[in-house]
Amino acid sequence: MGSLSHYCFLWISLFLTIVDDHSRAVWLYLLSDKTMVQQQIREFLTMIERLFAKKVKTIRSDNGSEFLCLTRFFREHGIVHETSCVHTPQQNGRAERKHRHILNVARALGFQAQLPIEYWGECILTAGYLINRTPSILLKSKTPFEMLYGHAPGYKHIRVFGCLAYAHNLDKGDKFASRSRRCIFLGYPYGKKGWKLYDLE
Repeated sequence: MGSLSHYCFLWISLFLTIVDDHSRAVWLYLLSDKTMVQQQIREFLTMIERLFAKKVKTIRSDNGSEFLCLTRFFREHGIVHETSCVHTPQQNGRAERKHRHILNVARALGFQAQLPIEYWGECILTAGYLINRTPSILLKSKTPFEMLYGHAPGYKHIRVFGCLAYAHNLDKGDKFASRSRRCIFLGYPYGKKGWKLYDLE
């Protein structure tokens, strides 16, 4: 996994993009407003420390107030906070490029599935999930997932985003009632072994 020490943060369109410099892995968080960024970053740092037994050493971000208000917190935890110069987004280029990559994949997923715009969040989260499991030339044909966890990801559970899916009907009422409900596949919920479905009924 390497040092897992440098992270790039980018905040646009009500979701937070976090990119690991070493593995190129991305973490995406949907947010209702900017005030959630501070809490999400704190939770992310705790998760990284617990999951990988590593401490984040450097964080790189733009000059957004949602990052600058964490300066004291970073200092207290020995984290170097690097900010880009004003009006020079290219200094945070890795996060900017990854953000554009995520948006392109999410847009393609949404168009392919013919979903209304209100499902943009599911498109974004699924894009991140797939990007983390896609081999990269920069990683010598390994995936970000493999760089993080030391083994290749499984692909048997991957489904076509927006495809028709059937959820088991748990209502045991009528013997002749349908045993499943028509749904649309909307991605992979975090921390669950299953799929996210939207019930068409």
